This record gives sequence, C-alpha cells and structure tokens, in this order.
Amino acid sequence: MAVAGEHEGDYLPIAEHGLVGDLHTVALVGTNGTIDWYCCPSFDAPSVFGAILDKDKGGFFSLRPAGDGWHSKQLYFPDTNVLITRFFTHGGVGEVQDFMPIEDQPDMHRHRLLRRVVVVRGTMEFEVEVQPRFDYGREEHEVEMHPHGVLFRAPSLSLALEGAISKSLHGGERLQRVGEGVRARITVEAGESQTYVLERVPADHICRPYSERETLGAFEATVGYWRRWLEQSRYRGRWREMVHRSALTLKLLTYAPTGALVAAPTTSLPEQIGGERNWDYRYTWIRDAAFSLYGLLRLGFTEEAASFMGWLTDRTRDWKIGPSGPLQIMYGIDGRAELPEEEHPFWSGYRDSAPVRIGNAAAEQRQLDIYGELIDSVYLYNKYGAPIFHETWGSLRRIVDWLCENWDNVDEGIWETRGGQKDFTYSRLMSWVAIERAIRMNRARGLPGDIVRWLAERDRIYNQIMSRGWSDEREAFVQHYGSDVLDASILLMPLVLFIAPRDPRWISTLDAISDELVSDSLVYRYNVEASPDGLRGDEGTFSMCSFWYVEALTRAGRVDEARLAFEKMLTYANHLGLFSEEIGPTGELLGNFPQAFTHLALISAAYNLDKALG
Repeated sequence: MAVAGEHEGDYLPIAEHGLVGDLHTVALVGTNGTIDWYCCPSFDAPSVFGAILDKDKGGFFSLRPAGDGWHSKQLYFPDTNVLITRFFTHGGVGEVQDFMPIEDQPDMHRHRLLRRVVVVRGTMEFEVEVQPRFDYGREEHEVEMHPHGVLFRAPSLSLALEGAISKSLHGGERLQRVGEGVRARITVEAGESQTYVLERVPADHICRPYSERETLGAFEATVGYWRRWLEQSRYRGRWREMVHRSALTLKLLTYAPTGALVAAPTTSLPEQIGGERNWDYRYTWIRDAAFSLYGLLRLGFTEEAASFMGWLTDRTRDWKIGPSGPLQIMYGIDGRAELPEEEHPFWSGYRDSAPVRIGNAAAEQRQLDIYGELIDSVYLYNKYGAPIFHETWGSLRRIVDWLCENWDNVDEGIWETRGGQKDFTYSRLMSWVAIERAIRMNRARGLPGDIVRWLAERDRIYNQIMSRGWSDEREAFVQHYGSDVLDASILLMPLVLFIAPRDPRWISTLDAISDELVSDSLVYRYNVEASPDGLRGDEGTFSMCSFWYVEALTRAGRVDEARLAFEKMLTYANHLGLFSEEIGPTGELLGNFPQAFTHLALISAAYNLDKALG
C-alpha cells in the first residue's frame, strides 16, 4: 500500500509545513509537496488526510517531481496565503501553487483545494498521488473513475479530484487506481501548467474538466482577496513582515460563518516526542478570543473584531452554571458546548507520540481566569471598536455579579493541568481584571451595576494577591498560594495594569522568572518537576510566554534586553514565519501548529516594542 512516508522515510518535522485555507478549514502542505493534514468541511471535522498523525494509515495528497534528486523551497506569494513550493531538479525548475479560493456559498461551499503545477525552466515529470482516509481513517470509501476525474465517495463526505485530468494521457500515464486512491505521472514543459482540484461534491456528482484559464482566474482572485484584506492593517513598524504574516495566519484560523478563531488547526501534535501531552486544539477558547480581539483591534481589523464580538456575546446569553460557571473555557467553532474527548486507538501518532485525541475534556474544567480575559476584551472593543449594546452589558453584569461570589474558589488554572485544583495566582489576577474593567465601563458610560459591591470585591482580590500570591522567600509572585513555584503566566501582571511595570516587587519577580524559566529568550511555563501537573514527561518552552516576556521587559524599561529577546524569538519561526505551540530543546517546533495564541502575543510584543523604541 502506498504511504506518505515512503518518499522521505519518516515524518517531516512539524516546522516543514505551510498552510492554506478558505476560512472554514485549512490544509497543511509539507516542503515535500505532500498535504498530510486536511479536515473537511471545517476545522473540527474528521480528517480526510491525516498522515501527519499516522504516515501509514492517515492518508495524503502528494504532488512532487518523480524520482529522486530534487530539493525544494517554500514561500508565500507576497502578502497572501497562497503557498508556493518550488522544486529544483537537474531537468528544470517548477513549483506547486497551493491555495483555497474564498467562496461565499453557504448552501454548498465546495471547499476547493487547488494544486497548480507550473514549470518555469526545462521539462519536469511530476507524480501525483491521492490517498484519502475519511473520518480519521475509520470510514471506508468508494473510488469511481470518470473521464475528467475521480470521485471518492464515503457515507459522510464525497470529494472529487478534477482538473485537466485527461491531459494525463498526453506525456504521462493514465490516472491509475492504487489501493484506496489514485496515482499518475505527468510531464510539464517550461511555460505550461496543470492544475488538480479537490472539492466537496454531492454523492451523484459527475466530474468535469477545469481549464487552466479557469484555475488561473481562481489563483488571481485568491491573491487579490488576501491583498485587499491585508491593506486594512495599520501596522507600520519595524517587524512589518512578521506581524503581517501573523495577521494573515490568524485570519486563516478564523471560521467565517461564526467569527470564531481556533486555537490551532491540528490535533495531537506532541509537546514532547513520544509523550502523552497531545491535545485537540481545533476549538475556540474564551481566553484566545479575548486576546484575539486585542490583537485584531491593534492592527485595525475592526470587521473581524466585530464578528468575534458577536460570537462572544452569543456565548454569554445562555445562563447555565457549569463546572466553570456561566461560561465554559472553550466551545466548538459553531458555539456547541459538548466536546467529548476520545482516543483514536488505531493511529500511532506523530512519530509514535500516542495517544491521538479527538475532542477535549478540558472543556469541563474550571478556569476562573476566562472571565477576566472575556471582560477585558469587551472593554477594549467598547473603547476602540464600537460601544457595546444593552443586551451585552446585561449579560456581562450578571457574570460580574456571579464572579463576585465565586472568585475565591480553587480551579485548574490557565495551563489546564490535570493535577488537581489550586488557588492559582493567575486566576485571581484575571478575576481582578474582570471586575476592574467592568467598573471602568460602568464609569465611562454610566452603565448600571452594583458598583459598591464591585469596588469592594476588586479591592479584596488585590489585597489577597499581594499577601498570599507573594512569596517573601522567593521575592516573587508565585504560581499558586502556599507554593514557591514560579509561573510564566505571572508575566501578564503589568500587561493588564495590575502592578506598575517598574514596581520593586515586579522587578524582583521578573528577575526570578528570567533566572529560572528563561533560556536564550525561550520561556518555560513552569518547572514541571517542582509543580507536577498530573501528566508524564516533560515539555518544551512555550512560545506565547516568550513574547509575554519580551513585552514585560519592554514595559519595565529594559528595551535593549527586550529587543534582543524578540529578535532571537523570531529565529525560532519556521521558514514561512509560523510558530507552533512550543519549542523543543534543540529548537524544533513542537505541539499543535500553527498556534493562534503565539501569533497574537507576537503582534502585541512587536507593537509595544516599536512604541518603546520610538
């Protein structure tokens, strides 16, 4: 049976991928020309190609020069999310242009994935192979050959491979059935192109040819869409290329029908190779929602901020008290609350890093910090976007009243540890933020609220953090009350205006974090040995925390240190400027990829560092 890994012998590094998408889902494209992750029709739908999680059983779509003796480089068409993989051989130079047109057809969105082969020098022979594995490889499908394409029909989904398929008869092999997929070789000369289109279709679909004129038009329209979108950015600072790539990536991770933003488009990419810290991130965290609003507003993308604000408002309407209170920590991109977690027993995981997980049980955890991030984001939108509506304020007012009664409870904390509930300092910090920002909105607009109670609870939280969250022995704020463990989440203290960025207590904390959790600009979330989190194995440094560290240094006036740490962090991005969740001990990208939270933190750090540098 054909497998994705037979061409390279092992899995591509996580960093050796780019992504394309249509604001409903994305495809990960390796530097070897293989799409080894693709879910259709949405981010959190079952995978069609999943070779990144099992090279033998996951399924893939490869398009590369035939034989050996080639090497490749990858880039984005400037200011777009159109990905180009260039191949260099003895016989010529060619490229595969991967993109997904942005369509507005809610009744039947085709989710077209176009792979356009263009040869610019010489003559090249390409091999194309498509091996779908529906529903994470658990669902069988039929392969139906047509004169102008192939229909892959499964009970839950039908996909058609179309294009100038008949041209495969000229200068190449006929498209042949291979296992559960198809394969062909084509010869393309300089100045010529050939496109393969994979799209969602009805089960009774008859494949049709696509002319190269039609696919070139789709290419130009997609380039135009992304460039028009990026023109809205107000950022003109020193790191424009990296900030704009982060913005384009965040847009790719947005689900257009609802405005929700996924934390990452993948599941179960490991935080440690061979370890069990493998999670499904294809959902929307309230925490990420808050920071995304902040980042989008900073850059001037008010339409996206308004859409996300609508999604957040919808989550606050249903008053149902669960483990985490009136809100869950995360939801499906369509707003659903049920995200049951299961393990996929038949897939080996990326480089044998099992288990592969589908769904996320952390949705049932209590993480009280989410209320601070939520209300801070609403505060920022009300200030920099548009005034919030009466209904929104009514929902937030109920939440603040509930928080006044419940902020002093233990929870699992921001890192979703599975080692038991504690009095996490960060959870208290963000509870303070929630009430403090509500008070600001109350005063700025005269909105109704129990202001006397809110003021009293805000001050209680502040005093408690200053007394119980501070360790005289460590001379630092600590992870949870009664401990001496440092935690990178505390870096947000000056960023949310809880403490002056040059307060002696904060400078002491910053120095302690620098000494214990920072390595060459890379920041660990916490010391796993000192603070067991209920999981086996270690983890890499957390990229988002590294950018928080840059911003904390900036606000403390240590601008030279901040700039060096920021520039170093940029060297850990992949060749396209993308970051995963974590960075391993040898600089490799680990965890789900790319991670929205990291790119949001990059935008904020760049913005504030630019401002400090003048």
